[in-house]
Amino acid sequence: MPAPLHTPDNLLNAQARYTHWLLRTPLAAVMLYHGLEKWLVIGVSEFAQTMGLPMALAIIVAASEVAAGVALLAGVIAGDWITRAGAALACPVLLGAVFYVHWGQWHFLPTATHPMGGMAFQITLLGVAIYLLIRGNEV
Repeated sequence: MPAPLHTPDNLLNAQARYTHWLLRTPLAAVMLYHGLEKWLVIGVSEFAQTMGLPMALAIIVAASEVAAGVALLAGVIAGDWITRAGAALACPVLLGAVFYVHWGQWHFLPTATHPMGGMAFQITLLGVAIYLLIRGNEV
């Protein structure tokens, strides 16, 4: 006997094509926020000085964050490869954040040794970026 039309499984499966927004939106928002913050609030040169990065690398990081956020959102309309490009831009930025800034502390709360907090949040975002890189717009 077939399942009734409105079982919980059928209701959830009907929404499956929209679930990518649950991953795409937070990743895009975080990337855009941090990228725009570097350009418009603290300034790329201040970011470079604070992190001890060469100016060229600071510009690449800030531009990659903004481009990743825009591409992740635009990928829904513009196509699968735009989503993957956005995720590909996010991955090295997140890896850099993990290894250069947050390594050595797991939880996200700031401490005396890790004033910018630990790497749990960045690792989670990296997992989302890798998922979107592999799957693109496929659910």
